[in-house]
Amino acid sequence: MTVSHGYRGAEPTVPAARTGLPTTPAAGTGRPQGAIALTALRIGLGLVFLWAFLDKTFGLGYATGGARAWIHGGSPTRGFLGSVDVGPLQTMFHSWAGTWWADWLFMLSMAGIGLALLLGVALRPAAVAGTVVLALMWLAEFPLAQVAADGTPSGSSNPIVDYHVIYALALIAVAATNAGRFWGLAEQWARLPFVRDHAWTR
Repeated sequence: MTVSHGYRGAEPTVPAARTGLPTTPAAGTGRPQGAIALTALRIGLGLVFLWAFLDKTFGLGYATGGARAWIHGGSPTRGFLGSVDVGPLQTMFHSWAGTWWADWLFMLSMAGIGLALLLGVALRPAAVAGTVVLALMWLAEFPLAQVAADGTPSGSSNPIVDYHVIYALALIAVAATNAGRFWGLAEQWARLPFVRDHAWTR
């Protein structure tokens, strides 16, 4: 009597999960390559946000000179929001420029998002906050516009997808994949009572 196994001319294969063998590990690390790539992306994003906070706070001489540092009375939002010259929300952004609440919200967002990404904790709140900030910055630069308010070219190179969109998608990716588990404190964070009972804080 012959028992049919539903295949011809090929030996049955056993899924890797049943054999205990790793799937596509990084050479010499025993870690999946995808996890390493997502960790690098998370850390890179964290440095982008945290650097913005540090440079604007202390005036490290890159985007912000020492005289315009936040600790010396400078405004982190006045220059950017005050110079908005494209899009339908120019008046709104001009009214926000240099206000105390806009400065504090922006700087707390940069510091909080940057630290969360570097530590690998609270990635979901960080992704939401970061996406909101990036969406507002996208609206301020409004790459859909080909000309500025004074009629000069806006300099936009892509009307839809620019670096704000890419950063937002990257934030969502590291949060959705829980990229803080490798070289991060995600597991310790998840064991905290409040975090354990409120999944949205992970």
